[in-house]
Amino acid sequence: MSLFLSVFTNLIGHQGRVSMPSTFRSQLSQNQVNQTVVLYRSFTNKCIEGCSTSRMELLSDASDNLDIFSKDQNSINSLIFADARQLGVDSAGRISIPADLLEYAGIKKEACFVGCGKTFQIWEPSVFKKYQDELRADALKNRPTLKINN
Repeated sequence: MSLFLSVFTNLIGHQGRVSMPSTFRSQLSQNQVNQTVVLYRSFTNKCIEGCSTSRMELLSDASDNLDIFSKDQNSINSLIFADARQLGVDSAGRISIPADLLEYAGIKKEACFVGCGKTFQIWEPSVFKKYQDELRADALKNRPTLKINN
């Protein structure tokens, strides 16, 4: 399983072309023959969600556990799978992010790649900085806990 860590900011070029962080690319190649990435609009933040195709397969399997005609399954299928784009990574380590995804996230000149463990996000850098500052302030105030199972 992929593990995406850290934050990287890269310039956006012509037609949404941007270099993926090398550590992200290496995580993608661990799970597949052809280096591809899946991107879709986040439905929790104004950013782009990213993951490997194997992660999408796990999401699909989880969706199959819902009632086939339920509103929940329809929502998941519409919000994730119908919106997802499977993109190839070129030999220089770049992807071309579709214009509608860039517009949704408000990304214009730079893309901020944010590691989220098994997935990652792509943000407009100043929006992510504000979001991260708010999360940190909230975490310091509320002191969340995390249980680790061995």
